[in-house]
Amino acid sequence: MLLAVNKNYRLLFTATAISNLGDGISALAFPWLATLITRDPLLIALVAAATRLPWFLFAIPAGVITDRGNRQRLMVQADILRLLLTIGVVALILNGPALPLPENAGQAQTLILGLCAAAFLLGSAEVIRDNAAQTALPSIVDKEHLEVANGQMWSIEQIMGQFVGPPLAGLLIAYAVPLPFVVDAVTFAIAAWCVWLITMPARAAIKLPNGFWPQVREGMAWIYAHKLILRLAIMLGVLNMLHMISLTVLVLFSQEILGLGAAGFGILLTAEAAGGVLGGLFAPRIIARIGTSASLKIALGIFPLQYLVISLTSNAYVVAAALLVGMLAALLWNVVTVSLRQREIPDELLGRVNSIYRFFGWGTMPIGALIGGGLVAMFEPELGRQTALRLPFFVGAAGGLGLFIYGLARLRIRP
Repeated sequence: MLLAVNKNYRLLFTATAISNLGDGISALAFPWLATLITRDPLLIALVAAATRLPWFLFAIPAGVITDRGNRQRLMVQADILRLLLTIGVVALILNGPALPLPENAGQAQTLILGLCAAAFLLGSAEVIRDNAAQTALPSIVDKEHLEVANGQMWSIEQIMGQFVGPPLAGLLIAYAVPLPFVVDAVTFAIAAWCVWLITMPARAAIKLPNGFWPQVREGMAWIYAHKLILRLAIMLGVLNMLHMISLTVLVLFSQEILGLGAAGFGILLTAEAAGGVLGGLFAPRIIARIGTSASLKIALGIFPLQYLVISLTSNAYVVAAALLVGMLAALLWNVVTVSLRQREIPDELLGRVNSIYRFFGWGTMPIGALIGGGLVAMFEPELGRQTALRLPFFVGAAGGLGLFIYGLARLRIRP
């Protein structure tokens, strides 16, 4: 109903769908391209870390930029930049050596560094785009519809980003390595056009402190005074670090333990997306029935079980089921926490507080990526390749269990 009656929300929803199709394609294409260049888990982890490092470096400045600037224009500019950068990746592939490279090829490190640079710049544009989009949503959707809107947005992100994008990327990269990046570039162009068509309501004039750091301190003061939001940000940081520890090696785990090719790996990721779709559709109903605190605690209980199951199996179907349930829990967590922030944070502070929240919540992801690749590289000589590839999932299970225990004791959200 919301999509039918709210044209601006419909345009933002469409832009999100198209943009996340591109993100889903690159989510498979980038790590798979890295494995065609090298089998070194540390070098592959560098690509994953480069993608997420901008959240650590630029999340807080992005918040100031979002509160100062035109959020609609920022989204358009970020998507156009991602379009140009993706064309650059295509040029890198076309002008490089034939893939896959032979073992110990001299060009491997140079190509990986080029891929890292592209991933870092794309991630930097994503920081601006995502922060602007999330802070723009409450301006075009009434507060009483935020759970529904966020559920729909998270659902379409999962459908396009993981249900459609990865298997499509698997088919495209099997046909021609540059092809998924070409399609990715087209999606960013369409998304920028959709955002440009939105009629954004005029924002009330606000008085910001003079200077960058005073504006940052104003956002920090707000989140420090609201301990629940700060606690959720730190918990999200731990969750995302654990996620990246395992996600970084999932592509090697799928190839070497599950025996999957590019198309099979893409299909595996669609199972995770199916959980996201279900979570996006049913999370608002679950939250309404059992409450926000109980919803978060259920999600926290599922995360360590997901990692434990994956660490103990060699069956692709079991891994797919674990990914599905884990993503359903992630969507339950996201719908609660994003809606809470959008409802509680004043509009004039929303960009800055959101960015500080994401600094804590997403800034740990490059650390997790490096830990995941480092664990495999460090323990492979002693434990063997297969056991070393399972180790990051054991670490995820242990860390998730600790966070679940903490959440039982400390999470209290008023209705």
